[in-house]
Amino acid sequence: MKNEKPLILISNDDGFSSKGLGVLVETLAGLGEIVVMAPDGPRSGASAAITSEFPVRYYKVKEEKDLSIYKCTGTPVDCVKLAMFDLLPRCPDLVIGGINHGDNSAVNVHYSGTMGVVLEGCMKGVPAIGYSLCDHDADADFTPMLPYVRRIAEEVLTHGLPKGTCLNVNAPKGAELKGVRICRMTDASWGNEWARGQHPKGGEYFWLTGKFTNNEPEAEESDRWALEHGYVAITPIQIDMTAYAMINELRNWNLNV
Repeated sequence: MKNEKPLILISNDDGFSSKGLGVLVETLAGLGEIVVMAPDGPRSGASAAITSEFPVRYYKVKEEKDLSIYKCTGTPVDCVKLAMFDLLPRCPDLVIGGINHGDNSAVNVHYSGTMGVVLEGCMKGVPAIGYSLCDHDADADFTPMLPYVRRIAEEVLTHGLPKGTCLNVNAPKGAELKGVRICRMTDASWGNEWARGQHPKGGEYFWLTGKFTNNEPEAEESDRWALEHGYVAITPIQIDMTAYAMINELRNWNLNV
């Protein structure tokens, strides 16, 4: 059997030139052949969006031993789809999103382009990990979390992940991390999500903002609790969103007409 290096596909939603993606590539160096296909600019909040109304293109940015970097005009999910369709020589062994500038814990996972990358890889049957740091600064310090980034990737390459399951990894901002906690998503919500303003040329405009509310701040098994107490939060996420507990109840409703 041919002994091939692991093939690792990386994308993000902050763009191919972001610091988080750069340090991720450096941290994973030596684990295998790395191919980056990332958006040509910021796509934060893209979630699992795809481009369907105009063509998508990609361009080579850099190539060296075990590393190729491409930028793409599409969304983060477009990047994964296009790389697997037209660029990679075979199915990757690992898909990674990140490192994101800003956390993707709790309900944020649903909006995140970083996690869109991860979920797309997972839906294609590939083990996938999303990494995020709770710091939106363009020059954020990712150093404390990097040993965890590499170790988690090594473990996933060794053990794999169950079909339909991926990992959402978030790290708090700060120089000292207490270790890892395996968590569930926090029950949280966003409110006051728009700021109203008057456009100088007339009419109103709305700017996305919002107030994040943790509905269970004392829940020690939640990802937000872990982050607020200095831990790296690892949350397993699954593709199947079926609310199984509701199935039997719905069967008892009078739904036929």
